[in-house]
Amino acid sequence: MSTTLSVNTESPNSLDADAIVVGYHSGGDAPEPASGAHTVDAAFSGGLGSTLSLLGASGAPEEVHTIASLGAVEAPVVVAVGLGPAPTDGPVDPDVLSRAAGAALRSLSSRPEGAGRVVLALPATTAEQVGAVALGARLGTYSFDRYRTGEKAREKAAKNATTTLTLISEAAGADDAAERAAVLAEAVAFTRDLVNTAPADLVPEDLATTAQEIAQQAGLEIEVLDERALAEGGYGGLTGVGQGSANPPRLIRLSYSHPEATKKVAYVGKGITFDSGGLSLKPAGGMEWMKSDMSGAASVLAAMRAIATLGVKVNAVGYLAVAENMPSGTAQRPSDVLSVYGGKTVEVLNTDAEGRLVMADALVRAQEDEPDLVVDIATLTGAQLVALGTRVFAVMSNDDAVREAVVASATAEGEPSWPMPLPAELRAGLDSAVADIANVAGERWGGMLSAGVFLKEFIEEGNKWAHLDIAGPSFNQGGPHGHTSKGGTGAGTRTLVRIAEDHATA
Repeated sequence: MSTTLSVNTESPNSLDADAIVVGYHSGGDAPEPASGAHTVDAAFSGGLGSTLSLLGASGAPEEVHTIASLGAVEAPVVVAVGLGPAPTDGPVDPDVLSRAAGAALRSLSSRPEGAGRVVLALPATTAEQVGAVALGARLGTYSFDRYRTGEKAREKAAKNATTTLTLISEAAGADDAAERAAVLAEAVAFTRDLVNTAPADLVPEDLATTAQEIAQQAGLEIEVLDERALAEGGYGGLTGVGQGSANPPRLIRLSYSHPEATKKVAYVGKGITFDSGGLSLKPAGGMEWMKSDMSGAASVLAAMRAIATLGVKVNAVGYLAVAENMPSGTAQRPSDVLSVYGGKTVEVLNTDAEGRLVMADALVRAQEDEPDLVVDIATLTGAQLVALGTRVFAVMSNDDAVREAVVASATAEGEPSWPMPLPAELRAGLDSAVADIANVAGERWGGMLSAGVFLKEFIEEGNKWAHLDIAGPSFNQGGPHGHTSKGGTGAGTRTLVRIAEDHATA
């Protein structure tokens, strides 16, 4: 992202800009200007709320109205965004601010002239609020224009690429918070770019090449195992899933070390660059967005770069289990038996349950690094959408305290998640008549949980592990909302970075 942001303590009224963004609350006879908007309201002779009321504003979160300033302030327009009811016992929730800033910048970015120079006069009295506004505003300018043609499309993309943001705040630590937000926004945008890329342009080898470029930029160590090394190393999951494609699989290992670190975290990301379902072919409607089946791997790659950029005092390794799941004369068949890395055998009853096969290889390998915590992130099951919808990802773990800690990390980053169990009785449904375990259960119920139970089988006793199923939240098939664009969302990326920060040496 080339959007720039600086923190300023001056009055927003006098700054030379194309727009000023302010917030307002619901309640009373008219919307109430929020903290940060009072000087702008004064420039309107206290009439900002009544003007918004005439426009039908209610103060609902993310509601956006644009008002011509008519010279009341230097900027020609004021963009007012709803923040919901004013809090009675503290500052405005950072996540509310982040989504509001995103909605306002999306509105500005949709103009033919782009967003331009924008002053953010939203509530920003704490460093946490500053970070939230900065993150939301940056992500609100995101667009994926790689495949757009035509002069107007190019001009608009170029104008939005040069958006300049000025955030008004006197909060202590504002500059540091804004800088961290810039790194996180860059990471999320990078994840979105990868997910939005057409699968023909991001086969496993392409993703490995991208990872090598990122490793060089960020100073990460990298190792890439190609199809021959995977076969020789006994990585049966990756080899089996990838054997049906003309584009062979890869296992990518990234490593970051800090000289003061005393703890290590390991991340494992599912990287199915396109999932047709294999011989257990998906219906056409279920295949349209399967370029997003590598969202977990993209999040791990982006998070590893962000961790290195931020200089987090932790050691981290990231594994990207990358393959393309295609039907062909060489594809694995239902009832084939694979031997995954480490020797455990798996009967493949459904080739569309391929993610857990490549994840098994990478999970076993990741534990050889002896991390204090293993976290995997995957678009693993359609059942996740049934259970939690399209905006909330699931968190499962073999340790209750770990599960709660990961949910807390996600919550702190404004990423909705929900703790889910791993019922022991579901393991019996994965019994195989011919192998150590089957890749799917005999019944459809609890599919998200049984997938987690499957992965748990590859975690050694005593090792702490958490599983994030981001199947729904990873790809927004509906309209944009808050700072979330249509298409790839980057879900989980910020949570992975926060987990590393939470494990950092003080």
